[in-house]
Amino acid sequence: MGLRRVPRYSRSFHHKKGGLSCSRSRLVVANSSRSLACWQWRRLALAFCVRRADAQQVPYSTGTEPPKLKAPANACDCHMHIYDAKYPVAPTATLKPPDATVADYRLLQGRMGTKRNVVVTPSTYGTDNRITLDAIAQIGPTARGVAVVEASIADAELKRMNDLGIRGIRINLVLAGATTVDMIEPLSKRVNDLGWHLQIAMKGEQIAAIEDLLLRVPAPIVFDHLGLLAQPNALDNPGFKTISKLIDKGKTWVKLSGAYLDSKVGPPSYSDVVPVARAYIKAAPERMVWGSVWPHPTEKEMPDDAVLFDLLAEWAPDVATRTAILVQNPARLYGFPSTT
Repeated sequence: MGLRRVPRYSRSFHHKKGGLSCSRSRLVVANSSRSLACWQWRRLALAFCVRRADAQQVPYSTGTEPPKLKAPANACDCHMHIYDAKYPVAPTATLKPPDATVADYRLLQGRMGTKRNVVVTPSTYGTDNRITLDAIAQIGPTARGVAVVEASIADAELKRMNDLGIRGIRINLVLAGATTVDMIEPLSKRVNDLGWHLQIAMKGEQIAAIEDLLLRVPAPIVFDHLGLLAQPNALDNPGFKTISKLIDKGKTWVKLSGAYLDSKVGPPSYSDVVPVARAYIKAAPERMVWGSVWPHPTEKEMPDDAVLFDLLAEWAPDVATRTAILVQNPARLYGFPSTT
């Protein structure tokens, strides 16, 4: 039984008479005999090719293997972005990533096993939500969106975006520009009438500084990325205390996302984030959701999305709780059908 090199890289594999071609492994079995040893070799080679064929490189994500944790049916990624150079960059933007398209994101969904998603308008485009609305239209009924708006936005425009799948507005003071603290209270009253929520991207210390304001807003609040609590000792951060007060009021949610943003330990365990995630889940498992934060626009070294997804197994060991975080909770927050 001889071996020869395949001349170029290919993602395909196939059977052929007299041997097995597996160009991912760059080996071809030729002139195979009918011996038992050869047959066993061929079976092993085929299994290897199938495993490698299932693995796929996703833009802006390291690794190729799927998560160890199997996503339940209708699992939702509640925080991701789309970037496209055909839309103008806002003059105030400081973050200007390359294109990350719907087609790219679908590769991530295929790897992760998620079916639903929430497109969040990134700071790059200011209050221009066309890229988000376009992405929702491309993806279809399994997508929802979170917009960034001006304080002066017309009621008719809010209604139009609601009809197109928007379910909340984002206030981002980490990458300041399009939104300010002064916008929170008046906009929260308006979006609450639509059944939307107020998504807050602020660091823990910033959150604590406006505790009184947050305690009186009428709309549900969703905190991005575990509240962006600085490590080490994140549970001592004043922002955690404010978020905990808001959770106790019964209308506040937290996105279990962006473990890499504040972790000092880093991959693969992100162990310093574990106590934070577990504390939130213990306080209100029915108001926790998960997000990938793909395409990780703040990162120079891209994380492994499968590793990030697998963190849920440690944060929420109970299967029913994980299913609530990935399926039932997003369905309630973003208005997905409960049966599809």
